[in-house]
Amino acid sequence: MTEFDVSEITEAETSWLTHEEMDLARQRLPIVYVDAIPVRVNERGEVTSVGLLLRARPDGSISRAVISGRVLYGERIRDAIMRHIEKDLGAMALPQVPASPAPFTIAEYFPDPEVSGFHDPRQHAVSLVFVVPVKGDCEPSHNALDLVWLKPQEVISDNVRAEMTGGQDLLVRLALAHVGQLP
Repeated sequence: MTEFDVSEITEAETSWLTHEEMDLARQRLPIVYVDAIPVRVNERGEVTSVGLLLRARPDGSISRAVISGRVLYGERIRDAIMRHIEKDLGAMALPQVPASPAPFTIAEYFPDPEVSGFHDPRQHAVSLVFVVPVKGDCEPSHNALDLVWLKPQEVISDNVRAEMTGGQDLLVRLALAHVGQLP
């Protein structure tokens, strides 16, 4: 095991790339993300509703979205999931993330929408995707316009799917299939 300076790790964990540095990295490297699909479950552990955020996109459009964000250098996957859920749903969301989470699927987002069905015009991103039960009170963050809880059959309706972009409607369908709740 090599020795290292703890201050270097702390500095790396808390520092952000500038916009220019991030743009350069996005042009040359796949970026690691987590996608979290927040759900409410009943006493039998069955999904009763799925939470979707309403967000303004960089191009000015508005869309429904799952929780998504980058994994920071030196950050554990569990910590990234918790950080993004707290950022998007508030500190009182009370997510039920296991000590050692395992994604139910991996989504690869590409600038070319024809490659995988998952599209991000900015970058090639590899996202670990999780279904995360939340038990507490959820409030959309300042980055989200709204949060709605929809029943499984509502969330896969054509109307709701049309409000989602980049393949996130497919992620929600895959999540519901994974938990045995795809109507």
